[in-house]
Amino acid sequence: MTLRSEAFLGHVKERGEYDTLQEAERAARVVLALLGAYLVGDVRAQLAARLPEEFALILLNPLQSTEPLPPERFVRAAAAWIEGATEQTAAWDVSAVLSTVADAAGEDLLGQILLQLPVGYDLLFGRPQPT
Repeated sequence: MTLRSEAFLGHVKERGEYDTLQEAERAARVVLALLGAYLVGDVRAQLAARLPEEFALILLNPLQSTEPLPPERFVRAAAAWIEGATEQTAAWDVSAVLSTVADAAGEDLLGQILLQLPVGYDLLFGRPQPT
């Protein structure tokens, strides 16, 4: 089931404790552009189908990358793209967006997403996996 844009941003705003929807949208755009660079094939298409259209397009037209970054570098990259962010605030931004994405994806698709990413992303999605 696809979330509406307002609902998606509302969840991100609440989880990120942002003052405005614009702050939540800024974080969502950056994080989804970075995430989209690392997902391929049906997994990316299935996730896009569960996101609001404007965010699905960001996921499907990502920033370019040659290989998935480890979680720490993903957060650093987000910090570089989010105006005024530090690594600490970017970690908060990433978590707010990716935990909302995890809810939209559902457990089965999230499992497939995590298979395409380096170890440790489960924590960014707010879904720690047993080791």
